[in-house]
Amino acid sequence: RIGSATSLSSASINTRLQELVRLFRERTEKVKEKLIDPDVTSDDESPVASPAAAVPAPGGELEGDKPSGSDHYCEMLCCTFKSQPWLDRLKSYQFPSSIDPLTNLMYVLWLFFVVMAWNWNCWLIPVRWAFPYQTPANIHYWLLVDYLCDLIYLLDIVIFQTRLQFVQGGDIITDKKAMKKNYLQSQRFKMDVLCLLPLDFFYFKVGVNPLLRFPRCLKYMAFFEFNSRLEAILTKAYIYRVIRTTAYLLYSLHVNSCLYYWASAYEGLGSTTWVYDGEGNSYIRCYYWAVKTLITIGGLPDPKTLFEIVFQLLNYFTGVFAFSVMIGQMRDVVGAATAGQTYYRSCMDSTIKYMNFYKIPRAVQNRVKTWYEYTWHSQGMLDESELLVQLPDKMRLDIAIDVNYNIVSKVALFQGCDRQMIFDMLKRLKSVVYLPNDYVCKKGEIGREMYIIQAGQVQVLGGADGKSVLVTLKAGSVFGEISLLAAGGGNRRTANVVAHGFANLFILEKKDLNEILVHYPESQKLLRKKAKKMLKNNNKPKDEKGGPGDPVIIPQKADTPKLFRAALAATGRMGGKGPLGRLRWRLKELRAMQ
Repeated sequence: RIGSATSLSSASINTRLQELVRLFRERTEKVKEKLIDPDVTSDDESPVASPAAAVPAPGGELEGDKPSGSDHYCEMLCCTFKSQPWLDRLKSYQFPSSIDPLTNLMYVLWLFFVVMAWNWNCWLIPVRWAFPYQTPANIHYWLLVDYLCDLIYLLDIVIFQTRLQFVQGGDIITDKKAMKKNYLQSQRFKMDVLCLLPLDFFYFKVGVNPLLRFPRCLKYMAFFEFNSRLEAILTKAYIYRVIRTTAYLLYSLHVNSCLYYWASAYEGLGSTTWVYDGEGNSYIRCYYWAVKTLITIGGLPDPKTLFEIVFQLLNYFTGVFAFSVMIGQMRDVVGAATAGQTYYRSCMDSTIKYMNFYKIPRAVQNRVKTWYEYTWHSQGMLDESELLVQLPDKMRLDIAIDVNYNIVSKVALFQGCDRQMIFDMLKRLKSVVYLPNDYVCKKGEIGREMYIIQAGQVQVLGGADGKSVLVTLKAGSVFGEISLLAAGGGNRRTANVVAHGFANLFILEKKDLNEILVHYPESQKLLRKKAKKMLKNNNKPKDEKGGPGDPVIIPQKADTPKLFRAALAATGRMGGKGPLGRLRWRLKELRAMQ
């Protein structure tokens, strides 16, 4: 019993010593990796500071639970919410000392109100001048909105325009005096002052004549600036361009209807068959006449007097010119909106024509068409590099970092490398779309690329028939990275990889990586060391108890039969003579060589 207890204690001690040796060995490996790669962080968690104990107040209440006097609380559904009164928030708001006109959305919103005031003047001044809609009974409503628009004009000059940043000599100027001086010396300031000429004082002499407010229409520069800023933030700017072009056409018809009513009133309502007869809604009937004139539909009554003839001729000439300009502008807007779709159709038609000329099989043609359709609908373009080629190198890098850095930084092979090397590598990635059941790579072929799955899934096939699914890789997975650094024949693919559905992959070619590593020798050494380590780990058997490991190239020799071993032993005892003796001596030599 004492001997068995001693053996058990010695076995437990040996087990503990082996475990300690294993822990020390793992610790040594981690220290070595940290010395080689300083960016590798330790697996030990950093200590978390314990929260400070809450000190009770003299009244027995914790200080953290005691609301301060400046806080405002509101009760709702038996719950208390902390909120700040809107008046306090309004008082605490500070207007910015400088405004970036290119990126500040608040400035775009302000331009919207300025443009609304400008449209009020442009659309309603002709109506109030020509049609009898402005009467002494409603004159105060018209004047109220007029002076509200004038207030918006004045605030735009005093508050916003004097705070706009500008570029001078490549520098962004934000100094108050410099921004104010720049605005006062600009052409826009002259137009803004001109549009606020106080011609309203003539109301006391000639009455409230809307034509005296015509200078308010000169603030057109704010309208064009608003168009530029709005198109920059809209995802589908062509829709706004179509609406704007349509508004141009409607405004030209609006002005023509006002002129027609004025001409009819000048000649006398209903005096001839050409003028407006004064029946029905005056604006709608005059607008209908303007549409028929500008679009040159025909069917209008013939003018009778010289004034009517001249007026009609000018209308025809203006209508032909204006309508042709509007049609041309609309064509340009629609053409710019569908330029990408036109390019896609042109490429697809050319490819189909090429395949028909060389009599490509119909199955291949269908796959090519499917690739065109999926690539266009998934990413809106056929080649992403064509879109980025016009951008500066720094902007291409910024876009590549936002799109690909999170994926590439998770690749174990590149962890710890120079960050700038990874940035250079991001610009070399190429996007490729694979159709369902397309082979991404085949077993035995030379590996020259690394693949990063952006969207979709791929399946790794293996087994005796080469069709069994070993693993399914999803978005964010990486494969083929060891082939980038393997030398000699070690970069052959070890399995077939097939696209499970539509798969969008990023590809990094081996030649591109070699061109980058020339400038980063330390990262090159680290990558080669990691590649060797990954190859070594991949070559280890998966189960030490006889599980499936790597295939053995030279199988082990079978054991010698027992009867044959007994005969050899008897021959040795007899002196080692005869054929068996010579064979026994030969086996000893082979064993010594092994």
